[in-house]
Amino acid sequence: MGYFNCFALGFFMALSFASIDVGVAACHLQQLPPMPTLPTTTLPLFPSIPNLPQPSIPSFPRPGALPPLPTTLPSVPRATLPPLPSMPSVPTIPTTIPSIPFFSPPPSPSSSP
Repeated sequence: MGYFNCFALGFFMALSFASIDVGVAACHLQQLPPMPTLPTTTLPLFPSIPNLPQPSIPSFPRPGALPPLPTTLPSVPRATLPPLPSMPSVPTIPTTIPSIPFFSPPPSPSSSP
């Protein structure tokens, strides 16, 4: 996170110095003497575009001259899929906890005086 803050600060500083240079350059441009005017010249006239011959467009057939479109769609053969395999039965998890056998404690040493 600190790296990003340093990067943002460096970018802001570079942008600030760049804008200072632009301001100084603008002041120098305003102090230049006026540029001399260039003589205006007239361009030669372009030749006119010749008239091209227009091609003849063939006439389209009348709407009644075309055969009528079919109103019913042809029958499409239906694909049959094989039956899906049966799902295997899921084993059940036992809900009772088996008892843990406990061994008898070792005999206590007898106290003899």
